[in-house]
Amino acid sequence: MIPGGGRRALVALVVAAVAVSGCSGKGGSGPVEDTGAGSVAGLPVTHFESGLRPDAPTPSLNVSNADGGEDDKLATAAIDDVQAYWGERLPADFGQQFEPVKSLLSYDSQTDTEKTGCGSVKKLVNAFYCPVDDSVAWDRGVLLPMLRQRFGPMSVVVVLAHEFGHAVQYRLGDKAGVGKSTPTVVKEQQADCFAGGYFRWVAEDKSKYYRVSTSEGLNQVMAAMFLIRDQAGTSAADKGAHGTAFDRTYAFQAGFEKGPKECAGMTAENVKARLTERPFDKGDKGKGDAKFDEQAVALLKKSLDEAFKGAQVAAPEITDGGSCRTTPPASYCPGDNTVSIDMAELARLAQPIDRDAEMKGQDPGGMGDFAAFAEVAARYALGIQKGVGASIDNANAGLRTACLVGAWAAFTNRPGDLRLSAGDLDEAIADLLQPESLVSADVNGKRPDSGFDRVEALRRGYLEGSSVCSKQYA
Repeated sequence: MIPGGGRRALVALVVAAVAVSGCSGKGGSGPVEDTGAGSVAGLPVTHFESGLRPDAPTPSLNVSNADGGEDDKLATAAIDDVQAYWGERLPADFGQQFEPVKSLLSYDSQTDTEKTGCGSVKKLVNAFYCPVDDSVAWDRGVLLPMLRQRFGPMSVVVVLAHEFGHAVQYRLGDKAGVGKSTPTVVKEQQADCFAGGYFRWVAEDKSKYYRVSTSEGLNQVMAAMFLIRDQAGTSAADKGAHGTAFDRTYAFQAGFEKGPKECAGMTAENVKARLTERPFDKGDKGKGDAKFDEQAVALLKKSLDEAFKGAQVAAPEITDGGSCRTTPPASYCPGDNTVSIDMAELARLAQPIDRDAEMKGQDPGGMGDFAAFAEVAARYALGIQKGVGASIDNANAGLRTACLVGAWAAFTNRPGDLRLSAGDLDEAIADLLQPESLVSADVNGKRPDSGFDRVEALRRGYLEGSSVCSKQYA
């Protein structure tokens, strides 16, 4: 976040019992279905080991240069499975028959020099679709094993499903509205969305190769998508822009909830209206990360007071120490309506993410300043909810809290004493995907099992405004 000066227009988050209104929504298409913490986009919350089925068949696809290892098996099964999905959806949704891709290539980026119609794969740590020769290729040497080891087998599947989404764009042509002048980030949003549609099909138990749980399984998929986000400060207008984690998970969830037609309807116009990817503001010497100290907490308190003043209830005080430590490093204390924080621990959380360490699978250090601000804001929001008589001790309270944090983030996305910066929303998502995150936790620190739901709640508050928070998570 950016400490700054100047006045801003106040937008109240008016909370009345469990009805929340204010903060006008940004509109646009996207995920809309959810029935609270007991459901993931209408599907039950499930817990089991995600990955290849024990009785999965052996794919009959021809893959050039394959070595028969675990990652090639995962990738080949993923391609065969995704093609089966599109064999159903293209005729049903778009009235045309599906044609498999013409060739598949496996390679080791450390040693191989094979070529596709798009060039050599030498030193290319990637997976990609090449429209020149209608091929899909993947790096089995570095990329796929790194993803599998860190996030499980379904992270390999989501990468291949995304790349195959580009093959689908090529087949749909005008039906997907994609042409030579279409910005890269729009094509990437569609491909992420198509991957989400496929994962819904798997979650509905329609795949003969894979199973994915809607709790831990989708959590791993979301974590993998977070890793492959663009660097904070990237402009959506950049030629190679793929999107922030916030933008990419939005598209994936839109496909999961609404299906391929929603994805094909993503255009430069409606995508641009909601994208969060932007360069750092001029004069932002901290590149989006402010120091978490007493001054920052004072600015945070002022911002929260302004945002929630429409509730017309006593605002919680924020104290270093305080009367309770129930959910460190930030706790809401109902007895005296205070938020008790551990300044030193939150300052550690607020340290910038070490992107190089993160990509190497090492400890990335902190999660960025907005992760720390969001944890405190979540505890503050519990106080506001208690003040108006809403529940604060169940899973829906946790999702409602995350939603209100998203609405507050939108409130700060304008000039003021504390302003949202490029990369801040991704820091919130990083925190939400952690098992100990407080952003979507109730007063006792309990949070919904589904990271899909936790991320969606924050995003809905940000994009649609605070009115959706209690309507959806009553």
